Amino acid sequence: MKSHLFVFVLSAYFYALNAEVYLEEKFQDDSWEKNWIYSKHPGKEFGKFVLTAGKFFNNEEEDKGIQTSQDARFYALSRKFKPFGTEGKDLVIQFTVKHEQNIDCGGGYIKVFDCSLNQEDMHGESPYRVMFGPDICGPGTKKVHVILNYKDKNVLINKEIRCKDDVYTHAYTLIIKPDNTYEVQIDGEKVESGELESDWDLLPPKKIKDPEAKKPEDWDDRATIPDPDDTKPEDWDKPEHIPDPEATKPDDWDDEMDGEWEPPMIDNPDYKGEWQPKQIDNPAYKGPWIHPEIDNPEYTPDSELYKQKEICAVGFDLWQVKSGTIFDSVLITDDVQYAKDTLSGLKERQEGEKKAKEDIDKAEREAAAAQEKKDDNEDEDDDDDEDADDEEHVPQVEENHDEL
Repeated sequence: MKSHLFVFVLSAYFYALNAEVYLEEKFQDDSWEKNWIYSKHPGKEFGKFVLTAGKFFNNEEEDKGIQTSQDARFYALSRKFKPFGTEGKDLVIQFTVKHEQNIDCGGGYIKVFDCSLNQEDMHGESPYRVMFGPDICGPGTKKVHVILNYKDKNVLINKEIRCKDDVYTHAYTLIIKPDNTYEVQIDGEKVESGELESDWDLLPPKKIKDPEAKKPEDWDDRATIPDPDDTKPEDWDKPEHIPDPEATKPDDWDDEMDGEWEPPMIDNPDYKGEWQPKQIDNPAYKGPWIHPEIDNPEYTPDSELYKQKEICAVGFDLWQVKSGTIFDSVLITDDVQYAKDTLSGLKERQEGEKKAKEDIDKAEREAAAAQEKKDDNEDEDDDDDEDADDEEHVPQVEENHDEL
């Protein structure tokens, strides 16, 4: 037992030595502009990113990120780094998103590319390896995208993962493992996991319906049948509508001019509808016929679904109706523990943001109340001035004294 534990610890130690951080971008100063390249793809009206911690924050310097700054714009910005492959390694993609503007419609995801990316021509159709992160548009779309490129085809995850939709900073983490499993985390907590083959349609199905199989002609899959011994009651048939017995011919009705008078029709309370025999259990019922399946000749297992031969760029390729999203702490690594450790201050940051926003909201409410009170006082002063003016212009009536 101790020897197994020693081997495990030793393996973990050597893995930690070999673990590598390929990109860690914290956007702490203006130097980010030297490393990140804006797209110049023609036909698009691109917006600019600005370095800021936003309107409310926990620590203004540490919480800086790049923020979308123009409404109704495309955003296309990318950075390259030293290429690497993921054979035998975990792939961890992690970054933070703060929809400070309370976004109504727009993306908050990141794309991971190989080295073929032309950064100055990056656009929505540029091939990518992974797309990951939140996407919000109205009340109907609030999800986390996890799209994998497999054999030059972009494949969406089969599960719905809900994203955060408030105005505070949240961390999104995707872990793809060499055993062909994955995990999605939000704020360091697992929200989804599973197998790549099960949760993406990367491969053809293992089984298909046997094209040669057909349901036997004598297969009866009716659970119930009409009772052959049931008969329709003699008094069943009644008309659906009958003349209104309470209707009377109007006094001014002229048969010659208006034609023969007929009472209006009403629903017949005795009408029972079309008669149907009662249902009984079908003695010949065999259950639902299940189409037999066979092995799919087009299916070939792939033990390397997880593997990316080359990764060397990340980018934001977005559309936002209302700008204001702040991206920060972009991390590409094969070290799951390191990624987790970088989130150690996230909760404190979120609490600081909430406190700062509460203070701003309170100050705005107080300012609005003071302005409203000021406006009311000015209205009262105006009313007083108008009353004074009216008094000044009251005509003076001379008294007429009769002489005695």
